[in-house]
Amino acid sequence: MVHAPNRPPAGAPPVRINLYSDTQTRPTPAMKAAMMEAEVGDEQHGDDPTVHALCDRMAELMGKEAAMYLPSGTMCNVIAILTHCKKGDEVLAHETSHILHSEGGTHAALTGVQIMPLKGARGLFTADDVRAGIRPKTRYAPPQRMLEVEQTANIGGGVVWPLAQLTAVTDVAREQGWATHMDGARLMNACVAAGVAPKDMVAGFDSVWLDFTKGLGAPLGAVLCGSSEFIGEAWRWKQRLGGSMRQAGICAAACLYSLDHHVDRLAEDHANAKALARGLAQIEGVMVEEPDTNLVFFDIKGTGVAVEELQRRLALQGIMVSGLGGRVRACTHLDVTAAMIPEAVTAIRDALHA
Repeated sequence: MVHAPNRPPAGAPPVRINLYSDTQTRPTPAMKAAMMEAEVGDEQHGDDPTVHALCDRMAELMGKEAAMYLPSGTMCNVIAILTHCKKGDEVLAHETSHILHSEGGTHAALTGVQIMPLKGARGLFTADDVRAGIRPKTRYAPPQRMLEVEQTANIGGGVVWPLAQLTAVTDVAREQGWATHMDGARLMNACVAAGVAPKDMVAGFDSVWLDFTKGLGAPLGAVLCGSSEFIGEAWRWKQRLGGSMRQAGICAAACLYSLDHHVDRLAEDHANAKALARGLAQIEGVMVEEPDTNLVFFDIKGTGVAVEELQRRLALQGIMVSGLGGRVRACTHLDVTAAMIPEAVTAIRDALHA
């Protein structure tokens, strides 16, 4: 049975502090104004000037030849794998990666590839881990075609891949003749936290995408970047999967606005996450992972309260958190102010020790 989407418990008040995910952000009034003023056309037909402006800007930002606007980051991952790989090929990715845990089994259902899960602390693996995953090139083994990296590593705790480690793992992939793909859902968080320009962060990758609906606060869309040949092939898969759109410039305008106004401010989310972690660490029975970016993971087993029960108790106070991998995740974003952090800490303390 497929479960319905999460809903607040009966009697829960309106949400006032939303730490569930940065996907919960709402467009700001200024972003909405930019959307209303956008010049639009038929995106599928190639006539939407705002989509063209976004794709051109993203290609330049990532240091790639071309880019393509898509409805979601999951579709970016699916299309990238369909473009780089054939049925029966193998992709190497971390065992906690989004493509393994959060895409509904789509790569088994649609792409026909198998994924080799690589181990490594906090969502990262090393060049030696990649080498250990290399199969002999025989007819008994699946052809290995692609290495995938998630920046930041979500289930790993929003951890930032160091640039040197990215270079090391992609060097191994190059030696093997594999394609390289970055799931850049929170790439800009990583770039701001590390002080690394996006094009330098993704230089070793054949394809990369950026999600605009997380920390950047847009209502819809992600942009997949790569070579002109790659994007040309990817367009066929976009068509097949129903990813082509019409007057998409309305949403592309929100993405352009976010690049202008919501990148540097990601540092505020990171500061709020660190403040939240410091507060949570003072609660008896709570074990907190030090955040790199805007994701705060904490273990509450020591309190005797289940994750789902904490979510229920907080929802009755108008506060939302998520559960992921047996831990609680609190996510800071542009709709979470610094003033909300101590209030959230107090509410979580009271909920755990009610």
